[in-house]
Amino acid sequence: MLTRGTITKGIAGFYYVKTIGGLYMCRARGIFKKDGVTPLVGDEVMIEIQDEDEGVVSEILPRRNAFVRPPIANIDVFISVVAAKDPVVNPEVLDRFLVTAEVAGVDAVVCINKADLREERSERGDAPTDTEAIYASLYPTVLVSAKTGEGIERLKSLMRDRRAAFAGPSGVGKSSLINRFLVGDDLPTGTVSEKTRRGRHTTRHVEIFNTDFNAEIYDTPGYTSFEGWTSNGAGCGEDMKLDAYFPDIGGYGEACRFDNCRHVHEPGCAVTQAAKDGAIAATRYASYVKMLLEMERKLKKGSGKKSG
Repeated sequence: MLTRGTITKGIAGFYYVKTIGGLYMCRARGIFKKDGVTPLVGDEVMIEIQDEDEGVVSEILPRRNAFVRPPIANIDVFISVVAAKDPVVNPEVLDRFLVTAEVAGVDAVVCINKADLREERSERGDAPTDTEAIYASLYPTVLVSAKTGEGIERLKSLMRDRRAAFAGPSGVGKSSLINRFLVGDDLPTGTVSEKTRRGRHTTRHVEIFNTDFNAEIYDTPGYTSFEGWTSNGAGCGEDMKLDAYFPDIGGYGEACRFDNCRHVHEPGCAVTQAAKDGAIAATRYASYVKMLLEMERKLKKGSGKKSG
């Protein structure tokens, strides 16, 4: 008997599929591996039930979007989590998350956790963090504390009635935040290593959890980089204009002297001038240039040319 369901967790080749009739532990048909297709958490699938709690994934229904890392599909909003303090924000990592969301056509939110650790707040009142100052005009940006509950209601409002993926480096408190929203058992949480100032990994796989405000939450491991910036796992094409996925850079690019300006060393470039003037944050421009050069190296390698 074929039944429709959603993959809510994947571990070691087993896929846990939630259906109207219950949860089934499934293997995927061999044809998927032969065709180079991997089922993802969030996939809507058809399964063939074999007994009371086991089945086989026989079909993956069309995806609205999909990501290589983290390996998830069919999300509505991508919440990139950083910490107000401990560990320090890595702007490049955050920008890669945001570009990934932009390319996939998914709404992006910047979530700054650990507001309670901002020692300067009592002295500066509501003065924004550097991250807030840079991103608040670009994306919905929420300062929260999983410990005190600050900002949680606003974050809920951005997730309500949607599938939301939480992602970010280890140690920023994703699991502690998600615990604020869950129905049932809490997620395991970790601490930040005193030696490395990085998080001790607690999330080992991707899993979807339910909430009492009609949102579904994807918890993902602590990734610090992505393998690509496109949906459906495709590589960056030659016609991909990276600046289109940086809202602060793309707008200035329309005023460049040349239509094909890369915004690196070209004369008459409005983007490089804006970066020099401080209209574009230095960290954002640095992320753009690094990602552009990386993309161009991959394209040269893929075309068989030697990269310089």
